[in-house]
Amino acid sequence: MSSASGTEIIAIDWGTSSLRAALMSPDGAVLERIASPDGIMFAKDRSFEAIFRDLFSGWLARYPRASVLASGMIGSRQGWIEAPYVACPAGFDDLARALIFVDLPELTRIGFVPGLSIEHADGVPDVIRGEETQVFGALAALGITEGVFVLPGTHSKWVTVKDSRITCFRTFLTGEMFDVLRRHSILGRLMTDTEPAGERGGEAFDLGCKLSAGGRLLHHLFSVRSRGLLGKTAPADLSAYMSGLLIGEEIREAKALMWAGAESQIYLVGRGDLAGLYRQALASYDIEATALDDSVTFAGLFALARTHRAQIEA
Repeated sequence: MSSASGTEIIAIDWGTSSLRAALMSPDGAVLERIASPDGIMFAKDRSFEAIFRDLFSGWLARYPRASVLASGMIGSRQGWIEAPYVACPAGFDDLARALIFVDLPELTRIGFVPGLSIEHADGVPDVIRGEETQVFGALAALGITEGVFVLPGTHSKWVTVKDSRITCFRTFLTGEMFDVLRRHSILGRLMTDTEPAGERGGEAFDLGCKLSAGGRLLHHLFSVRSRGLLGKTAPADLSAYMSGLLIGEEIREAKALMWAGAESQIYLVGRGDLAGLYRQALASYDIEATALDDSVTFAGLFALARTHRAQIEA
């Protein structure tokens, strides 16, 4: 891989449903961006190599010595090539040493970022792929070495960092559970709203968060139906109420499992609308959080490229 200090970097966040990329200058500034719906589950009959060549041949024609790094599900077992998980605790150096490379003849060499794995004290394993790069990007962008990072999504991640190393993380099935219950259970039958996730806030959302603080999620979930039937919550607000129950339960569990409280700063990493919901839910627990855009992925890939180069030059 060419030196990050002297060449451009093509940083690719290639996930399940979409792809984002940035062409970065040798000093880390973003020069150009690409956004594409070509996530790994939507490639159809096109190969990942074909998609890559279509999207990035132009950049590589202009910058043939650019370093190329890709993070996310493209490095999973269902992706282009599997970059095996690195066991926690892990830092920049561990990820950089575990990069997996694919050579494209007459074009470039691509480095794929590995995910992380952990086994908790109760024997339950967990994995993360893509979000670790966002966390390391946040560390690099903010110049910090510790904190608790919350990455909302279909499978939300809570990540603890100490001394610039990810020491623990846990996954919560919050987003997928919301979608399944809304679309495929009786709880969704009375819902009439069509608003996106980020507009589910309001009083009904706050009520769900407040109730979740006491646990008893399975009992409270049925109240999505009973409150609708008895007119206590309007049909247009039922999804907000259920969202509050689920996100609130995630926060309650995360606090109990991995976060003692005030000694750690909380950082929210994700798109603005969903991060806003989590910020509102955290506030119901009297927790303040700093919101970061998920473009910190590019900062993470840039830092990994520099770390890898330093390793091979040592």
